[in-house]
Amino acid sequence: MHGWFRKLLKTGETLSIQREKEDIITPNSVTSVASLSSSSASPLPAEPSGKSPSRPQQLQLALTSEQRWKKKYDLFVCHSSTDSDMEEATRLVLSLEAAPHKLRCYLWHRDACPGAAIATEFAHALKESHVWALLITPSFVQDDWCKYVMHQVLAEGPMSNRMIPLLQNLPHTEYPVELRFYYYIDLSRNPDRGHSIVNKSVLRYLENLAQKELKSHRKLDMSESGSQKDKETLKQCSPATSTLPVTNVEEK
Repeated sequence: MHGWFRKLLKTGETLSIQREKEDIITPNSVTSVASLSSSSASPLPAEPSGKSPSRPQQLQLALTSEQRWKKKYDLFVCHSSTDSDMEEATRLVLSLEAAPHKLRCYLWHRDACPGAAIATEFAHALKESHVWALLITPSFVQDDWCKYVMHQVLAEGPMSNRMIPLLQNLPHTEYPVELRFYYYIDLSRNPDRGHSIVNKSVLRYLENLAQKELKSHRKLDMSESGSQKDKETLKQCSPATSTLPVTNVEEK
């Protein structure tokens, strides 16, 4: 009985000592946890979900898109061989090829391969260009090669936004009948503004290409992740093959 009583007293002392230690440790531990939780709970600046990329980001995506670089030129410029038309086409191309966007343009009097057949060269340049600009002037409507290119463009992309008619010093009555369903840009009043509109039109087309490329990549990623999940599900649901011990088989 005496030993049991001493044991009980010793147990009570041990419990009281443990409680005193807990009273000392608990405030410090709570403070440290609170400080950690407050530091970790402070929100980090996150990108807003569901918002489209900014304008500079869209342009960067358009200019670096894989779809863009599948073709050699961003813009094919068709013009007549008169000096005035060649000068206007050159001014347009120089403004588009300048920084910051540095679009890739094709001019037949500058970029055509010497010794190549004219029809073959035009057809190749058309296929290697995303957008086509037709500098429609009085000389254009009289030039057989310009008419040939115009019909090739209409056959390559009928009723698409890949063709940009540019009207200059031409009465509306002489405007080609084949293009009557297309909006045109009038360069007669303000050529610089017209060049700027062409630049924006080409960039907009390249942006649409980049967006389609992103969507196709997302669909591919989703299909790949879905197929991977299906494989994992089938693996989990497939019955495990169990083999009987050799001794049991022999006994049976």
